[in-house]
Amino acid sequence: MQERELTIRGFVEQVVVAFTNIDSRLMRSLLSLLTRPGALTVAYLQGQRRPYIRPLQLFLLANVLFFAMESLTNSTIFSTPLDSHLHNQPWDGLAQGLVANRLVALHTTLKLYTPVFDSAVALNARTLVILMALAFAPLLSVAFYRKHRPVVVNVVFSLHLYAFVLLLFSGALALLTVSVFFGGPGLASETLDKSLSVALMMACAIYLYAATGAVYDETRTIRILKVVALTVGVAAIVLGYRFALLLITLYSA
Repeated sequence: MQERELTIRGFVEQVVVAFTNIDSRLMRSLLSLLTRPGALTVAYLQGQRRPYIRPLQLFLLANVLFFAMESLTNSTIFSTPLDSHLHNQPWDGLAQGLVANRLVALHTTLKLYTPVFDSAVALNARTLVILMALAFAPLLSVAFYRKHRPVVVNVVFSLHLYAFVLLLFSGALALLTVSVFFGGPGLASETLDKSLSVALMMACAIYLYAATGAVYDETRTIRILKVVALTVGVAAIVLGYRFALLLITLYSA
């Protein structure tokens, strides 16, 4: 057996088996994440880890897919450019003051600084995206404090949730690309933008309702109220992440 493993054929067979195993675990994990909310978290906590990829791995893969879609479609869901921060975000007034002060400190102009900021914020958006998942975990601790779940439960749940959210965004970007290809307005349409945002929020709420039932064993009535609050929390964290990226990039680029 050992001699066969040392041959070229044996080595190739091992590589094929390894990649097939990774692919099968990935597909099984994605299918479970999308069709059985909460099941991956429960399986991980029960020690059933070999059939699936780990929570952080799944999150990072979803992150890679999302930012690949963002680049391919030339969209800026998280890597918000400076011009958008200055004119199209809820904090645009505050951003204008902060940017003006930063330009004075750097002895530069808005025209020169904008490409530097846009390049840096795109990199930061990719590398710091895990902050959203970590920020959501304390909300679960508050919402389900009576369940006395360990902190790791909330962290794993958050990683799976935000992997799901990133996949949702990826799917939305793919649909928008198809729409634009056939002459649609894409995100240039405010109505379509808002409709898509509502649809994504509803999908997130459905996921949370099913997943919290599986992981936290919450009763239906109180679960609905908590899911509403947690869904608002997801939206608030997305906005907060954009604002955090503004501050981090502004004072590091």
